[in-house]
Formats: sequence, C-alpha cells, structure tokens
Amino acid sequence: MDLKQLEYFVRVAELGSFTRAAIALDVAQPALSRQIRLLEVELRQNLLARNGRGATPTEAGKLLLEHGRGILHQVAVAREELGVARGALAGRVSIGLPPSLSRLITVPLTQAFRAKLPQAQLTLTEGFSLVMIDSLRMGNLDMALLYNPERSPDMEQTLLHEEELVLISPRAEVPEGKGKVRAAVALRDAASLPLILPSRPNAFRLLLEAETMRLGCALRIAMEVDGLNAILSLVREGFGHAVLPAYTLANIDHGGALVVRRLQAPRPTSQLTLVRSSRRPSTETQKVARALLQEVVLRAIAPYAN
Repeated sequence: MDLKQLEYFVRVAELGSFTRAAIALDVAQPALSRQIRLLEVELRQNLLARNGRGATPTEAGKLLLEHGRGILHQVAVAREELGVARGALAGRVSIGLPPSLSRLITVPLTQAFRAKLPQAQLTLTEGFSLVMIDSLRMGNLDMALLYNPERSPDMEQTLLHEEELVLISPRAEVPEGKGKVRAAVALRDAASLPLILPSRPNAFRLLLEAETMRLGCALRIAMEVDGLNAILSLVREGFGHAVLPAYTLANIDHGGALVVRRLQAPRPTSQLTLVRSSRRPSTETQKVARALLQEVVLRAIAPYAN
C-alpha cells in the first residue's frame, strides 16, 4: 500500500471533496482521483461513494480511514523518533494566529520555538476564525488561536484566557475626568458612537451584536473594515471608535493619539481558545509547540489582564 495514496484517501474522506482535498494537498485533481482509484483497485474495494455533492467513505472506506489515520500518525512519529535519535525533535508545526494577537506574540513565540525546537520548522499564518477552522479541518494548520469558537466534535478546544473588550477612541474626542482619569463607558452609550468594526462573522463583531441585542439597542456602524492596522489608523484620524482587546495596541506607536476606556453594564468578554483537530493525533513536536504557545500567550497578555 502506497503511503501517498493512503494520505490522499484520508484527506478526501475527511474533507468530503476531491476539489478541497486537491487544494489542501496542492496536487491536480485528476492526479488525486487517479491515485485513489489505483488504491481501490489494489484493495479490490470501493472506498468512496462519489456524488454531485462530493465524496463520502463507504463501509470499507470508513474502516480504512480509521486505520489510515493511525498509520500516517505512526509514520510521523517514526520520523520524529529518528530525529530524536539525531539529538532533537524535528518536523513541521503550523500555527494560526488572529490579527489582534499576532503582533504581540509572533516574535516571542518564534524565539521560544527556536530555543526549544531548533530542528523543527515553524509556520505562522494570520487569519480570521472561520478561515482558520477550515484550515484546521483540511490539515493546513496543526493548531490555531481563536476567539469564541463554536463547539464541534472534530475540534479539541482549550480555553486560555477570558478578556474584556475595550473602547479605543481618538484622544481629541475623549474628555478627561477627575485627576485626568477617564471614566468607563456603558456599552449602550458605546453602541451609539460611530464604530469602525470588522464585517460579520468576525468574533468581536458577533459578540458585540449579541450583547447590544440583549440591551435592546443596535450598533451604530460607521464603517466595516477587515484589517486591524486599518481600523486603528482610521480611529487615530478621528473617523470613529473601535472595540477590541486592550493588547491590540501592543507594539503600536500611536503617539498618544488613542485612548482606551473600559466598557461596562455589561462588560463584553471574549474567550481566547487554543484549537486543534481531534481527528489527528498530535506528534511529540506538536505537543511541545502547543505547550510553548500557551506559555508565550499567557505571558504576553498578562500585563493587559483585567
């Protein structure tokens, strides 16, 4: 049995589509179909039921899928153990980061990874939650940091931190309170300000909409912008206000042009979660990388904890 054919079959069976599997594997779809057909001929079994909506495993295919995942994992483990025999863990680890957090942790995470796993390869990808969920399912990402992900049986989730969102405003529009301390803002009042928010289904946008709906009010959206730097630049120039985690401003030189205020009544709280596919066992390198990621994230956001 050819390992490449087995890998191709597992990916098609997991994604339910030859098209999506070809994209994930970076191979031409006719070549992918041909290799799986050769595997079916060798095993004298139809492994996939092909239809207009995609492909689903047959009973024989389900059995091979179960064994195939284990075989491919054992191959990865064997490669790692050979790396250990040479003196270090090896392999590739791909991690997805949300834009609001990547600026804060990219450098310390890379430094920690190189120090702990010098023979391994790190790939960092910045993206929004829905895109990263698809990448986890397709196997393009080994793990990702997501905000408020939906529960799913094929995803293993670890809650890292619960954080309050804050109102980020241009300094010129924020009066100073007693002792130059700026008072917190009621969420209802913040909702009436011209807001610059990411488009749906951004996790922060959905959270704010849910909270204001419970209050019986609506968000006043001045602009929809899907780019962190662009949002903060527009706020700095006075085009509106943003609602993001406080650490969003880390490592950004805004020259004091931005002011951060807490939100209250209620305080919108977001959950930062480490997510990986439960369908694929983790290699030792991935386990070490996951522990490093948790450690780096918690250390980086500690100064901004509420």
